[in-house]
Amino acid sequence: MKGPSPLEQTNRKARILSVVAGTAIALSCGTNYAFSAWEPAFAERLQLTATQANLIGNFGNMGMYAMGIPGGILIDSKGPRWGVFIGVIGLAVGYYPLHTAYDKGEGSMSVPVLCFFSLMTGIASCTAFSAALKVCALNWPQHRGTATAFPLSAFGLSAFFWTTLSSLLFPNDTSAYLLLLAIGATTLVFIGLIFLRVVPTTTAYDAVATDDGTSNRLRRTSSHSRHSSKASTGGEVGREDERASLVSSDGSVPGDMENIKAHAVHHHKPDITGWILLRTPKFWQLWIILGLLCGVGLMTINNIGNDARALWYHYDPSVSHDFIQGRQLIHVGILSLGSFTGRLCSGIGSDWLIHHNSSRFWTLVASASIFTIAQMVAMTLQDPYMLFWLSSLTGLAYGALFGVFPALVADAFGTSGMAINWGAMTLAPVVTGNVFNLLYGSILDGNSVKKGGKGEHSGELVCSAGKACYSSAYWVTLVASIVGICWTLWCIRTEKVEKLRDGREVEGREHEG
Repeated sequence: MKGPSPLEQTNRKARILSVVAGTAIALSCGTNYAFSAWEPAFAERLQLTATQANLIGNFGNMGMYAMGIPGGILIDSKGPRWGVFIGVIGLAVGYYPLHTAYDKGEGSMSVPVLCFFSLMTGIASCTAFSAALKVCALNWPQHRGTATAFPLSAFGLSAFFWTTLSSLLFPNDTSAYLLLLAIGATTLVFIGLIFLRVVPTTTAYDAVATDDGTSNRLRRTSSHSRHSSKASTGGEVGREDERASLVSSDGSVPGDMENIKAHAVHHHKPDITGWILLRTPKFWQLWIILGLLCGVGLMTINNIGNDARALWYHYDPSVSHDFIQGRQLIHVGILSLGSFTGRLCSGIGSDWLIHHNSSRFWTLVASASIFTIAQMVAMTLQDPYMLFWLSSLTGLAYGALFGVFPALVADAFGTSGMAINWGAMTLAPVVTGNVFNLLYGSILDGNSVKKGGKGEHSGELVCSAGKACYSSAYWVTLVASIVGICWTLWCIRTEKVEKLRDGREVEGREHEG
């Protein structure tokens, strides 16, 4: 049997290198989840209230989630490298001014300006991560679930990676940490940009966008045609693939083989995207679930540092500032590891459910249940040594939520408009994340007093009442988590009813035929 040609070997190496590059890019795109690692010290240095600090964090989240639709359109129309290029610029423009503001101290920048720079970090992370996922998906049309698993996992580990690296190189140095993000994360994305490219595939089947760009089809191609001059030089085929939708019809998220089978059985259902999406009840079902649960997770992710500080000041008022900062970094790392574990278990678990004729929504039931337990832990926990329960449970639930949600969106609306559909879906956390974070900030501010005396940390807003500093906010998120469980169970019931109705329709057409 004739082995692979030199061109095929070269292209395979380039595709592997692109996955490595995409993974490196993703490793720098989850830094917004490390906000609570530097937020308390940043707020103290600039004399910001908890509400103002949370507003800055919210703008980072807003950039990450609200950029989904415009970022998807840009990447699908201009190519993924444009998304990564925006990531390089945005991370540098965002983090370096924040580093400068920290060094100059109080009054160096206004809150709106700080919010803008935080927004830039979110926009950069969203576009670069989406571009990295797209390239990994397009380069491996027969193994897209595995190829995208690497950047997805790296994204979950991002906060852990950078906080751990900072604690090793610059222990208890917030200024150096922000500079590390400004230079290190930007450089890593730039290096990834150099090696990230869509490589012409030589597989028997390739996803090809239709002329209007709204749907894809699987086209059989011969080995000869795939080795044509255009393909071998990355010409027309390469450009066509680069403009293809993020998730093509043969799937690019874990578990999409099941989506293909479902599409084959229920081929009478058209893909849904664009404005029609907003008139679809299923969209609002998923939108509300994502908004509720993601908002719950973001409140703890953005404020785990404040939780740690409040508990430690109550437990031991003499504890040093550097010690508390070190504990905050530990909890950010635990959150990140939990997110990584949750994403991995959620993807595998949802596939297992599909193979056993069950619903992926049960994964969301698990996520909402873990969130519920986490909120109860937050309201009752008084020992700061046990705070790891809150950070680990929150990370696990948050990862489980995002590990399965892209597949749920693909199941519900098809895959041809996945980039835009997913962007519309991620607008939900912009609303709830702002509400829950600002609520937490206002409650913490109401229970805080300014530290007296002279010295580096004088004038700092401090609450030493332990869990009483913030527990009222967790009552709200507890209710949201319980509503999330009930809402998800209702979605499982409606999904079952829809499948039964679709089955009867298919049987009716077969009988008529």
